[in-house]
Amino acid sequence: GDIVRGRDLFHGNPQESAQRKVLDEKLKEIFKEIHSDVMSTSGSNGRALQKRYKDTDNYYELREDWWALNRDQVWKAITCNAGGGNRYFRQTCGSGEWAKDKCRC
Repeated sequence: GDIVRGRDLFHGNPQESAQRKVLDEKLKEIFKEIHSDVMSTSGSNGRALQKRYKDTDNYYELREDWWALNRDQVWKAITCNAGGGNRYFRQTCGSGEWAKDKCRC
């Protein structure tokens, strides 16, 4: 979540730092598109959104709000929507072999 919100404070080694910069630039591009779409909203909602999302460099407010609304969906995508008792790696339904490519049958 910190990466999406632009608040990842771990800089790591120089190679990781360079990769994080590339990732952050890509996220800025993505949120620039979202920002453009949000700013085209009309009426009183549009005015409220324009007031809230003034930052057009890093889109921190927009990123925070997006993360708050979507973190559960991101988690489901990461875990393949596995339930609480499921393990990431487990035996397959048919053969009893360990599933390595997908986290559920």
